[in-house]
Amino acid sequence: MPPSAPALIAENRRARFEYHIEEQFEAGMVLAGWEVKAIRAGQIQLTDGYVVIRDGELFLIGCRINALRSASTHVVPEADRTKKLLMKKEEIRRLIGKVEQRGFTLVPLNLHYKNGLVKAQIALAKGKAQHDKRETEKARDWEREKGRLMRHKVSTKA
Repeated sequence: MPPSAPALIAENRRARFEYHIEEQFEAGMVLAGWEVKAIRAGQIQLTDGYVVIRDGELFLIGCRINALRSASTHVVPEADRTKKLLMKKEEIRRLIGKVEQRGFTLVPLNLHYKNGLVKAQIALAKGKAQHDKRETEKARDWEREKGRLMRHKVSTKA
């Protein structure tokens, strides 16, 4: 049976606006049962999330998972709980080197399902300067305007 394609759960669209993405990695996540149920119900927000390195391990901080009332009757859910990310030691060591030496930061790009498991796509990124953000906005606005013009042109011909 072929492996299933990753199904997107949540995306951090602000990350691509705020940072230059250099490299992307996939990491597993350590989650509690109530968190998995809440993620399946779409109760997750990734926008304020970031990745830190502590004692040679990766942790996702600021990713908010709102508990379902029905799923968490016997546990006390903590929405902003720090989640451990799982990667191979060699990859983590390489990331640590780049973050410490070259001024990179680690940001979560999205959460997705892969073969039934919740995975996090994280990126090695550098912060954008204000003028870079303005250029990104201009390019996005131009693409939107270009699409409008093309649609208008096609509709006037018909």
